[in-house]
Amino acid sequence: MARIYRLDRDRDTVAEHKDGEQADVFRDAWFAIKRNERKQKQQEERKTMSRVLMIGAGGVATVAAHKIAQNADVFTEFIIASRRKEKCDQIVEAIQKQWKEAWGKGQDAKRKPLPVMETAQVDADDVEQLKALFNKYKPELVVNLALPYQDLTIMDACLACGCSYLDTANYEPKDEAHFEYSWQWAYKERFEQAGLTAILGCGFDPGVTSVFTAYAAKHHFDEMHYLDIVDCNAGDHHKAFATNFNPEINIREITQKGLYWKDGKWIETEPLEIHQPLTYPNIGQRESYLLHHEELESLVKNYPTIRQGRFWMTFGEQYLKHLDVIQNIGMSRIDEIEYEAPLADGSGTARVKIVPLQFLKAVLPNPQDLGENYEGETSIGCRIRGIGKDGKEHTYYVYNNCKHQEAYKETGMQGVSYTTGVPAMIGAMMFCKGIWKKPGVFNVEEFDPDPFMEQLNQQGLPWHEQFDGDLEL
Repeated sequence: MARIYRLDRDRDTVAEHKDGEQADVFRDAWFAIKRNERKQKQQEERKTMSRVLMIGAGGVATVAAHKIAQNADVFTEFIIASRRKEKCDQIVEAIQKQWKEAWGKGQDAKRKPLPVMETAQVDADDVEQLKALFNKYKPELVVNLALPYQDLTIMDACLACGCSYLDTANYEPKDEAHFEYSWQWAYKERFEQAGLTAILGCGFDPGVTSVFTAYAAKHHFDEMHYLDIVDCNAGDHHKAFATNFNPEINIREITQKGLYWKDGKWIETEPLEIHQPLTYPNIGQRESYLLHHEELESLVKNYPTIRQGRFWMTFGEQYLKHLDVIQNIGMSRIDEIEYEAPLADGSGTARVKIVPLQFLKAVLPNPQDLGENYEGETSIGCRIRGIGKDGKEHTYYVYNNCKHQEAYKETGMQGVSYTTGVPAMIGAMMFCKGIWKKPGVFNVEEFDPDPFMEQLNQQGLPWHEQFDGDLEL
């Protein structure tokens, strides 16, 4: 009588009887079952697969790429595109090198598989180029870490190609040092009708500061009356003058008029007119200057109990001295000028058009190159006063401190890039997990803050709270 084999127990026994007809039948059936199991597993994996395309290859994009690569369980396919493809290639090579080095050292935390990574070239000012790129790769989400000038062209391409959208800074026209959300909020109905999500301002400020505010409203306050967002960079990059992110955007932001919310209206100030010393955790006292900053525009809209909303940022004396000279000699101008430029071969001259601020950007230190010698740390947070859940007045301070050297060791970038790039990745993670995903255009405080706050602690930006302390403001 022939023996009856069972698939769940007799695979090895069958392997010893390769000549038998029953063994052949058994093997065929066993492999068919295994193929079916693998197919089912792949189908399950595809349900959680996410293809993300990131535009940009600067410091913030470099950090975001490193963090995306560290979370391959969420981000299975990742494309980096920029005007210069070689910069994208360099980011991928740096990630792969770091992963291989960690593997060689046996660091288990770094031995997770990397997502599938590709690079591409694109001019983000050109909607047709963007559409061709999106149609080729068909990403679920486009992460815009390019310049704020390009927000609208990228949003247009997303709508045309059925991609959701995320950025870290609101739109700003090239020919005017002015930024506000109205241009992007105008896309709300179009994204709703397309069934797509647009997440605006998912850096640190705007971004984490807005999530901090939403978290405070959810857990600690029935009414928030006073909101002060405070941003201190106490680092030293050992340069005479340098900006921590794109010099063109940075100088345009700082040299325009200040703006804050008070009693239902906006109050305008002269640039850096209002300032006072504030004390920052682990840093101490630093002179802090009132600026116009975009997250206030959405926060006072979404939290109408706020009576006063302000944004403060620290600057060193040397930085302000150089900035003053730059303005006085006309190098902060954003209008186009002509000048007579000598030809490289010495054969004569040519009339050349340049924008002074863009020329200045070309000669200033690249923010991507500051990390190696950067010392110190940043401290960014929200100081809030209002009526708590118990009906009494309370103060609340929630903040993060980030050390430049720790950011550099992990990603090769300094702390300012790190504090923007990590939240961009977390926002993308929230979308890919389906937590922050609904049709329309939204600022980050319009989503549930809790899962984002949890990821801040896990992804390198832990936050801290102080209750009923002196807010100094």
